[in-house]
Amino acid sequence: MTAPAFTPRVFSGIQPSGGLTLGNYLGALKRFVDMQNDGSFECVFCLVDLHAITVWQDPKTLAQQTREAAAGFMASGIDPKSSILFNQAQVSAHAELGWLFNCVARMGWMGRMTQWKDKAGKNTENASLGLFAYPALMAADILAYHATHVPVGDDQKQHLELTRDIAAKFNHDFGVDFFPITEPVIDGPATRVMSLRDGTKKMSKSDPSDMSRINLTDDADMILKKFKKARTDPEPLPETYGDLKDRPEARNLVDIYAALSGQSTDDVMGEVAGQGWGQFKPHLAEVAAEKIGPISDEMARLMSDPAEIDRILGDGSDRAREIADPIVAKTRDIMGMISS
Repeated sequence: MTAPAFTPRVFSGIQPSGGLTLGNYLGALKRFVDMQNDGSFECVFCLVDLHAITVWQDPKTLAQQTREAAAGFMASGIDPKSSILFNQAQVSAHAELGWLFNCVARMGWMGRMTQWKDKAGKNTENASLGLFAYPALMAADILAYHATHVPVGDDQKQHLELTRDIAAKFNHDFGVDFFPITEPVIDGPATRVMSLRDGTKKMSKSDPSDMSRINLTDDADMILKKFKKARTDPEPLPETYGDLKDRPEARNLVDIYAALSGQSTDDVMGEVAGQGWGQFKPHLAEVAAEKIGPISDEMARLMSDPAEIDRILGDGSDRAREIADPIVAKTRDIMGMISS
């Protein structure tokens, strides 16, 4: 049997469960824009509000944050005419295919997910069923579009591996080559930006301390304040990047600088070797403010017209359904379900 030729298509999404951070920009949005502008892929980008509600969300806040996240995508360079930009809840194919994949995936697969263990902790009895089944819905998000590539950070790689397992099991169980075995795209400096307060933890919008992250809405003064207070060590910057191996906070700031400036980490070390933090941090803050300032201004402009954001998301949802609905209908057909 000849394997089907799938349209080169990228899918990725971000939860609208808090403000976007520098970590979202460098780890996701900047890469999304590069892939969109490269022209090698059809790009589908989703605000995954169904994933957000695996933990309780205030309804008004969720709606506001969904619009803000959409504004962040567009302000970062995502063109809703070139790419498809929408929120997940408007495309019912995600929820339907998520259920079908719940019946393909296995409890043991879900129970091994490290994010389930981390988020549920010891209180699994009170965690939502949605949180446990989250990876099956993520697989549906991707495979509803027959996405061939997904840009992911290291923390999501396990979920993408599960997506590949679900696709392979479905194809095997029903004797088809219907779903692609999606490839991860993991490359570039600072693909996982760490907390400014703890270099061993990911920069997160859910961290209680606002000083742990750079928000895309922060102004230049706040960015400088946060970088000045970022945890480091007393040693100056070394000559080689390899010498930062056991210095997570220092390595994180160098990674951020490299990603923002478009340089390799080796080039950065050649530029800053021997500098103390009093010299390096203000320069890093200046580079960050130059990148984030225009994004913040454009987000504010877009957020001044929420009805236009809703229109853009609605248009994106229409375009997303044109791809996803036939794929889910064919999935039902393969599984033996009668449709009108």
